[in-house]
Amino acid sequence: MTDTAVTQEDFEALLFESFEVNEPAEGNVIKGKIVAIEKDLAVIDVGLKTEGRVPLKEFGAAGRDGSLQVGSEVEVYVDRVENAMGEAVLSREKARREESWVRLEGLFNKNERVEGIIFNQVKGGFTVDLDGATAFLPRSQVDIRPIRDIAPLMNVAQPFQILKMDKRRGNIVVSRRAVLEESRAEQRSEIVGKLEEGQVVEGVVKNITDYGAFVDLGGIDGLLHVTDIAWRRVNHPSEVLSIGETIKVQIIRVNLESHRISLGMKQLEADPWETIDQKYPLNSRFTGRITNITDYGAFVELEPGIEGLIHVSEMSWTKKNVHPGKIVSTSQEVEVKILEVDPEKRRISLGLKQCLDNPWEAFAAKFPAGTEVEGEVKNKTEFGLFIGLEDDVDGMVHLSDLDWNRQGEEALEDYNRGDVVKAVVLDVDVDKERVSLGIKQLSNDPFTEATDGMRKGSIVTCTVSQVNDGGIEVQLADGDMTAFIKRSDLSRDRSEQRPERFAVGDKIDARIVQFDRKTRRMTLSIKALEIAEEKEAVAQYGSTDSGASLGDILGAALKQNSDD
Repeated sequence: MTDTAVTQEDFEALLFESFEVNEPAEGNVIKGKIVAIEKDLAVIDVGLKTEGRVPLKEFGAAGRDGSLQVGSEVEVYVDRVENAMGEAVLSREKARREESWVRLEGLFNKNERVEGIIFNQVKGGFTVDLDGATAFLPRSQVDIRPIRDIAPLMNVAQPFQILKMDKRRGNIVVSRRAVLEESRAEQRSEIVGKLEEGQVVEGVVKNITDYGAFVDLGGIDGLLHVTDIAWRRVNHPSEVLSIGETIKVQIIRVNLESHRISLGMKQLEADPWETIDQKYPLNSRFTGRITNITDYGAFVELEPGIEGLIHVSEMSWTKKNVHPGKIVSTSQEVEVKILEVDPEKRRISLGLKQCLDNPWEAFAAKFPAGTEVEGEVKNKTEFGLFIGLEDDVDGMVHLSDLDWNRQGEEALEDYNRGDVVKAVVLDVDVDKERVSLGIKQLSNDPFTEATDGMRKGSIVTCTVSQVNDGGIEVQLADGDMTAFIKRSDLSRDRSEQRPERFAVGDKIDARIVQFDRKTRRMTLSIKALEIAEEKEAVAQYGSTDSGASLGDILGAALKQNSDD
């Protein structure tokens, strides 16, 4: 009995074990055998209670071309062991997907490329078939540069790089751009390694920008900067180049790390600056064309590749503080003079006005100092008037040369812009381009006329015109000239140094103690006159040591004068 019981237990264990081994769990990929083909379905036995049916289209080309036959072994995914109809639910498509996931995970971990086919467009990108697994291709990852038409890339097997995998969510993100960039980098490295500085190669103009052109050298782009296109000035590369044009260029620089290549076209031609000082000797004259106008001057092309600058100060003899664009225009032919040549800095300084008659020289010859001229008041400033003269020459009348008797600021009020006035040429400085004029010089200096024959020490008779605490103001020469006698100079006697003892209209005599014709100043003193008269009396009538008092001497002198 005991042996029989043990045998029964062993049998039950073996029975359950056989069920666990032979009955696969749902969600696995297993092998099966095709036992029948019914229309578009394959009947497959996978060792379950019942067979399952799988559409032939899930087998791809094998299902379409009839290569699947009864007896063929295939791998399928067990979706359900038994459905409501008692049949096993199998899927070849899910089996392929599972196989793909396992294979793709291995490639992803090794950072290797995968092959796929773009078969549909969705929001934000495209879907890619990776041999059963569906991946998402973002639009930004399709190509290195944005492309408008993706049709040529659809339904074509091509390599991709897996960027992200999430099996739980069933998400795969791939990139075609990463593959292209890697291939391009490899190609660039190979091409760059073959390039050498100074080498002359052919390339195709791929793109044109404001600062230059990108040239395709057969898989790698080089930059042809606008300054290296030609020896002459090129305002924009499109003036010389066009997209798609094949050109010869020289390799100027190669950066092996960044793969940046600098190209040049002008380097293929002789440098016109090498013999520049021989071609353009100083003070020689040439004709050129205005190519560019700036705030500080104008550039003139003397020959292709050679330009010189006319500084704004060398453009006109008479037009100052004027924008060069108001003197010359672009493309205008002009005659210029070579002022300076610097081959090292590649600069030529030109003069435009030097090729024209100097109006200052002509004015100096025609209107020497002392000549009377007439002109219009062009400007009125705090220091004088600017008068427009012949040939656009301007002359200046300083405040001090406006009037003989009045202050300059006061006299300036008599003039306005546009007034036509006469003046006398005082000086012409050709080098400094200055003409000094005078308006008061049109008439004689009243000071000179009034003081004709006067000198320091002379005695003058004047009339009191004003009395104040500091002294008295007097008029000389019929009122044409005034002078001031200080309080301390009103008398030798301190007690008599009182201005109030004088009245307007009084006639008095005074002595000139200071006289300066240049500054037109004269200082008078009654005190000095009294002292001089006293000395003269003492000298004439003897010393006070004779016993006569000073009063007696002065009295005698006064009596003598009255008798005379």
